[in-house]
Amino acid sequence: MKKICIYGVGAVGGFMGALLARSGCEVCAVARGATLEAIKNNGLRLKMDGETITQSITASDNPADLGVQDLVIVAVKAQALPAVAEGISALIGPQTTVLTAMNGVPWWFFDGFGKSCEGLQLKSVDPTGSVASAIPSSQVVGGVVHGSFSLNEPGFARHGFGKKIIIGKPDGTTANPLPELAKLLGDAGMEIDITDSIQREIWFKLLGNMTMNPVSGITGATCDKILDDPLVNRFCLNIMAEAAQIGAVFGCPIEQSGEERNAVTRKLGAFKTSMLQDVEAGRSVELDALVTSVQEIGRHAGIDTTNINTLLGLARLHAQVRGLYPVG
Repeated sequence: MKKICIYGVGAVGGFMGALLARSGCEVCAVARGATLEAIKNNGLRLKMDGETITQSITASDNPADLGVQDLVIVAVKAQALPAVAEGISALIGPQTTVLTAMNGVPWWFFDGFGKSCEGLQLKSVDPTGSVASAIPSSQVVGGVVHGSFSLNEPGFARHGFGKKIIIGKPDGTTANPLPELAKLLGDAGMEIDITDSIQREIWFKLLGNMTMNPVSGITGATCDKILDDPLVNRFCLNIMAEAAQIGAVFGCPIEQSGEERNAVTRKLGAFKTSMLQDVEAGRSVELDALVTSVQEIGRHAGIDTTNINTLLGLARLHAQVRGLYPVG
């Protein structure tokens, strides 16, 4: 039986944790506040396919209570990573795999990758280097989650559509733990693909996330309304074009056009992005991993980021006046 810890029991973490616990894994969680109380009192719950899955798991706000794990799934918003770094070492042994199931550009993105950007330490994502120090990149597996997830209430996730997770190592190797991890997650009910270029998969997903998320957060609009507005749609396409140009510099060319990418998003209909859900709930927004990081990489690469700058300024100010993003 695999010992698995979910660090960040939100929508995605709740989805993965509930399925893994149901499959027979020994699942625990690091949680705080209302989420911790909900898991202790009601179990970890997931609404999926008309069924409510309820699993009794161990949860604590202190990682040291849980001990070394075989697998740690980090599913927090990127702005929570410095706090994660303070205690996660208690969960990590020499054989532990750390799977990052997060949006945006991760701290390990340029470890052994990136041509002229190789070795770039992103201050927008890991300003002090504490995350890189706490989580060895050699033990990291990156995960790109394709699906729609939300929270009914603390400790109770809801699955909308999509169960696909693409996994890969920062260095591009595809030997274990990837096949073993793919089987573990697949047996639990997720759809798993292994890639030898996880950075490319991250960047491809980012092209949609870095526009739809902050624009929806600012406007309160679902994605269909964003794409149906010709002026807003054109602004998003301009941002995506800048990001595609940046990606080409460090080895993540995007063959799909912005129009083609948005056409895929349009087929998903009227859905709320995770950032819009956070704004409506009064939670801090995941702006740096989605937008500030791209601006930082663009500056390093010498690429113009005029449209990205505009989006970042508007989204940052919008969040600051609502207390959802640090001032200064």
